This record gives sequence, structure tokens and C-alpha cells, in this order.
Amino acid sequence: MKNNIQYSDFEKLDIRVGRVISATAPEWSSKLLRMEVDLGEEIGNRILFSGIRKWYIPEDVVGMNMQFIVNMEPKKMGEEESQGMLIMVDTEEKPVLIFLPDELKAGQMIR
Repeated sequence: MKNNIQYSDFEKLDIRVGRVISATAPEWSSKLLRMEVDLGEEIGNRILFSGIRKWYIPEDVVGMNMQFIVNMEPKKMGEEESQGMLIMVDTEEKPVLIFLPDELKAGQMIR
């Protein structure tokens, strides 16, 4: 278990519903999936990378609503930057993606 945090620490996270509009497996990485994610009108579309390629293929995520932290510092991956982080569940076997209901709109805040 990690150390306790203050509510003000949690408030710093901007977690949003994102709908994956496209996904690819870059040739230069055996670990990453590249996703273009619609994060609503306020934020727009962003490119995010996630180290889930060992367990998931692009078709598993395209069209799905998931939760993303959108105020992470961008991180260079290959020739691009990952502009956020996908939230998932760690298990002993593999990371488990958490799919959100289709009726949620891209960009809705999660708290």
C-alpha cells in the first residue's frame, strides 16, 4: 500500500472519459499501443501511448470509452509524445482495461 495523500493531492488529477478513435501498434516498440483519444470539446483529441501491447491489440480498444489522466507532463515516445495516461487495473496475469458505458460523453470529468 502507498502512503496516504491529502484530498488536495487527488484534486490535482484531471481524469476524463476518453473515447479511443484509433489505435495502432508502432513498429518501433514491442510494448506500446498508440491511441488517438477524443477527450471532448474542451481538450480535443490527444495521442496517448500505453504499455499494453503484450495483452491487447488495437481492435480491443478502438471505439471504447476509458478513463485517462489528461494533465500529466507529456512524455516522449518514439517520434511523438504521450499526452496523458490510461488508468487500468494491475493483476498478476495482465493489466485489465476498465471500459466505461457508451452513453458517457468524451471529456466528462471523473472524480
